[in-house]
Amino acid sequence: MALSTSPSEQTILGIDPGLAQLGFGSIHCRNVPLTSVSAQSDQKPVQLLDFGVIETPKKTPIGQRLATIYDDLHTLLTEIQPDLVAIEKFFFYRMSNTILVAQARGVVLLVLAQHDVPYVEFTPAQVKQALTGYGNADKREVQAAVARELELEQYPKPDDAADALAVALTAWFSGT
Repeated sequence: MALSTSPSEQTILGIDPGLAQLGFGSIHCRNVPLTSVSAQSDQKPVQLLDFGVIETPKKTPIGQRLATIYDDLHTLLTEIQPDLVAIEKFFFYRMSNTILVAQARGVVLLVLAQHDVPYVEFTPAQVKQALTGYGNADKREVQAAVARELELEQYPKPDDAADALAVALTAWFSGT
C-alpha cells in the first residue's frame, strides 16, 4: 500500500534483519504543524501501514531460506514502495547466530540496491535513545513507545516486527 509522497511526506520501511524471522514495519510520515494535527484527525504525523515478519523454517537449507528472504523482500518493496528503509545495525549476539544474521542482512542490502532504495542504519542503543530517551531501555519500554507513537492499543507482535517499527520511527525522528 503506497501512499503519494511529497517533500513533507515519506514512507519508511523498518527492517530487523534475521534468518529465522526478518521483522518489517512500514509507516507513512507527514511533517504537519501541530495545530493541523489537532484540527484534523486524519492528518496524524505518523500512520502505521503494515508490519510482520518474513519467516524461514529452521530445517530448510540456508540457501533456500535466503532465497525466501530475497523473494519476499522484493515483493514487500514493490507493495510498500518506501522512500527510505531503516535497518537495525548488525549487533553480535551469539557467534553461531552471527554469521546467519549477516547472511540475511547481505540479502537485504542486495535487494535494496536492486530497487535503488536509500537506507539508513541505527544501532539498538540509538533506537532505544530515540524512542525512550534512554539508550539502555529494555524491550518493553521500546514496545510501549512504539505503541504510543502509533496509537496502538497493544504492543505489535511478534517482537521482530515491533523492533522493525521502532527502527522506522527512529528514522522519522532523526529526520533522515
